Amino acid sequence: MQRKNNILKRSFRSGMAMIMAITIIVVMATIMALALALTSQTTKKTADLYLYEQSILLAHSAAEYSLLKIAQDGPCSHENDLHFLQNGIYNISITNRFIYTAPAPAGCTTYTTVTTPEQNGSVLMDISVSVTDPTVISEPIRYFKRSIQKL
Repeated sequence: MQRKNNILKRSFRSGMAMIMAITIIVVMATIMALALALTSQTTKKTADLYLYEQSILLAHSAAEYSLLKIAQDGPCSHENDLHFLQNGIYNISITNRFIYTAPAPAGCTTYTTVTTPEQNGSVLMDISVSVTDPTVISEPIRYFKRSIQKL
């Protein structure tokens, strides 16, 4: 009587196919997990970058707004800070320091004295724009701008 090894060969082949199928499934699962992690990370970075760029534009607008308020109300009228919210997300703070030579305009209580006439009548603005709403971002965003403007 002769032995036939067909049964052993078939089970070996089907066992090898099972190992290859499991390997392919593990490799595909790893690739999908990496793709999902990369997608969520890219979405977060895009949102943070958008909010940061918006903060930069709001800082430029806040400088123009501060100059407008000073032009409307007169020199040294806004020595205190200006605070306001934009869309309930951005907290904007402006601090003005006025620069004059020794005879400052009437109404100026605190100002920095300079000796050169070219610097007379200037304002030093510190503008801070921050986003701290936890429903919008995962980590706080803050942009600071210092500007010297001529009055």
